[in-house]
Amino acid sequence: MSANANARLETFCDGVYAIALTLLVIELRIPVTTAIGSTADLWRALAHLLPSVFAFVLSFGIIFIAWVNHHEMMKLVDKSSQAFIYANGVLMLGVVFVPFPTALLGDYLMTGHAAPAVVLYSVAGVLMGVGWWLTGRTALNPVPLTRNEHATAQMRKGLKNSYFAIAFYGTCAIVAVWLPLPTAVVLTLMWVYWVIYGLRSAGTAHAE
Repeated sequence: MSANANARLETFCDGVYAIALTLLVIELRIPVTTAIGSTADLWRALAHLLPSVFAFVLSFGIIFIAWVNHHEMMKLVDKSSQAFIYANGVLMLGVVFVPFPTALLGDYLMTGHAAPAVVLYSVAGVLMGVGWWLTGRTALNPVPLTRNEHATAQMRKGLKNSYFAIAFYGTCAIVAVWLPLPTAVVLTLMWVYWVIYGLRSAGTAHAE
């Protein structure tokens, strides 16, 4: 398949990322059952939304970073295949799944029932990691779809990162059963790391 298929594929994926980002903000609302009789009541209601705001910002960062990385990955390929397209579909499945555990995280993070929410949030990371692994594998095997040797090396580097992501988020999903709040903190720190890593990688790529 030609590179034109990649242009359509990237456009489709961009639309999925945009929809997923939009769905996140829908959960930011004061419940209709909340009684607002004064300005103080409204401030208290907004304060109760802070866990949801935290979950929204974290998930926005996750999806935005994934979009940036996907954009950079598509620069590395100039050919396509059915397997590569379906692998991108699995990655999009992980992306559109994120809003669901985000809503749970916002509702239950500061309660005694946070474990399922953090577990599912970690599972979303595993699912996206599997998507990245599949896109990397199908871009390299059996015939590389990459533009040149440098692009192939970059794709292999991304493939190694996907192994780490699957192992890391899988571990978080297990640990979150017993330690949901510390796991949520670790997940946040990891996404900060991904931001820094992405910025450094982009700077290196532009320098080369």
